[in-house]
Amino acid sequence: MYVHSHVTFNSHGDALAGRLFTPKQQTALAGVVIIGPVSSVKEQSPLQYATRLAQNGITALIFDTRYRGDSTGEPRFLESGTANVEDLIAALDFLDQSIDAPSSHLGLLGVCQGVNWAIEASVQDKRVKFLALVAGHYLTPQTALMYLGDEKSINSRKQRSDNARLLFEKTNEVKYIPVTGSDEALLTHQPPNDWYSPWALHHPWFAHRGNWENKMATMSEAGIWGWRTDLTLPKLKTSMLMVHSEHAACGREIPQMLFELTGSDEKNIVWLQAAGQLQFYEDPVIIDEAIEYLIQHFSR
Repeated sequence: MYVHSHVTFNSHGDALAGRLFTPKQQTALAGVVIIGPVSSVKEQSPLQYATRLAQNGITALIFDTRYRGDSTGEPRFLESGTANVEDLIAALDFLDQSIDAPSSHLGLLGVCQGVNWAIEASVQDKRVKFLALVAGHYLTPQTALMYLGDEKSINSRKQRSDNARLLFEKTNEVKYIPVTGSDEALLTHQPPNDWYSPWALHHPWFAHRGNWENKMATMSEAGIWGWRTDLTLPKLKTSMLMVHSEHAACGREIPQMLFELTGSDEKNIVWLQAAGQLQFYEDPVIIDEAIEYLIQHFSR
């Protein structure tokens, strides 16, 4: 089993709300910080992985990034890759001081779009010895085309985002789009909306689900579709595990291409059969299958 505690730590002047899961009655084999899909809060997919890792001897830290959930930060609901990477490094600082495991056993786990920030943080912070990427929504030009259809749509989205940022810089007014549920949303397809929308119900009996809202600052989008993980992975030297499925985000070709670009001497890719993206968020069978590979990777 594990011991669970609510924690708070600082990142660039903001208070980040986290949950720490520590193996009970044993020294941790490793310490891992987990970051989930775009706009997510810690109680979504990160919680599923944290509890399972802790049950298997690995201390796990999940948290809400700045601007979202129970963490502070203005403007609210900004999705910033740069800030997410800074928050991951701040989480590593906290975890490094909180566990008995040696600092040589610190790792990062990214799920869905969280893989991009975990990759960047692993390049920047040499304490990260083990990196795991699960069902990655890898931000590359090819991914933007896959999701938005053509260059015209991509440029239109980026322009809308840039206009919103200029408005914020001039007037401090923040424009918003939904994360899911409309043609204006970041994610326009039906499956993400079907999964995300119940999380916006904030009745007291759903308090255990965290503080997710279907809202994103419009100025976030240019930074998402313009991010270039394909340019970062060749710089990666950390031991890396990629877990994916041809039915998950980005399909097979993009993750395989990125795996081959990765500069790590120690890297491995695992293909799970017939697993869709949302199964990596909550299907216990698929998560348990992925966890077996993650435990082997983080506890070496």
